Amino acid sequence: MNTVILIPARFASTRYPGKPLVELKGVGGVAKPLIQRSVEAARRVSGVSGVYVTTDDERIANACNNFGVGVIMTSPECRNGTERCAEAL
Repeated sequence: MNTVILIPARFASTRYPGKPLVELKGVGGVAKPLIQRSVEAARRVSGVSGVYVTTDDERIANACNNFGVGVIMTSPECRNGTERCAEAL
């Protein structure tokens, strides 16, 4: 059985637009987008065969392509992360 992690990410948040692409500095002082840090954490989970980002935004998809994670494009009509992951499945 394969186990994958889906990380829903949207750019058009009302509380913090663009949040997945905001660069955060880690302990080593290296700045990376939040979505990249999330993917790196997910990849460290044992027993997982894949990690994918689900999004409706090309900017997020392009950023994900730059650091080598799979992207599943979903409808902008998804109301939340649960709907986005369900559509991706």
